[in-house]
Amino acid sequence: MNTQRSKRRWHTGGPGLVLLAIASLSGCGHELSYGELRQLGQEKMIRHEYGAARNLLLEARERVPEDPWNLYDLGDCNIYLAKAQFHLRDAPAAMRYVDDAVRSYARAVNAHPGMQPALWGKNMALELKRQFEAALAVAKWTAEFVGPSARGQIFLAHELEERNDPDAALLRYRQAVAMEPHNAYANAELGRFYARIRRRTEAVRLLRTAYALNPSEPGVLEALRELGETP
Repeated sequence: MNTQRSKRRWHTGGPGLVLLAIASLSGCGHELSYGELRQLGQEKMIRHEYGAARNLLLEARERVPEDPWNLYDLGDCNIYLAKAQFHLRDAPAAMRYVDDAVRSYARAVNAHPGMQPALWGKNMALELKRQFEAALAVAKWTAEFVGPSARGQIFLAHELEERNDPDAALLRYRQAVAMEPHNAYANAELGRFYARIRRRTEAVRLLRTAYALNPSEPGVLEALRELGETP
């Protein structure tokens, strides 16, 4: 599970500062609706102002406590704030945000069982807490109960590979392709796995299949070139 980050300014003002911001944005005497709070919160997220976004989304949660997408966004805000605190070497503050993220993602899943983004978020948060067995359990539950899908199998395969269980990972990658043989992403993921375990012939075959299914599938052309091949 890989993500990219750039240097950001973090805004973590308390509720009073957020209320002042709301007043300036919405005009005196106008109480923001739930939808307006959500919109402003998401705009703050886009600008990487996660502290301000979190406070707006918390206010939205007061209005509608179990909206899964608001809870999911809250989880994401907490993860970004946690990473900022890790960068500042403030582990206790970071872990408080991680704990809040786990709770938000879990509430989102309870409100919308099978919500894959929230399940993936919860998995990532548990890994940040170094609760690797719990994270693996989330991946297994997703693969088994969130409808049979290639993406769910690949999610579990990634977890198994990270835990140095290549045989189990290979089984899940293969299941993903068997379930959705015309899925370019599934073929590409199996092909890249074969490349990592140095089974070049199978890697090239799967990557070429992925390219034929979708020439724009991210990373496929690059993976083929690394193997000295062309589509």
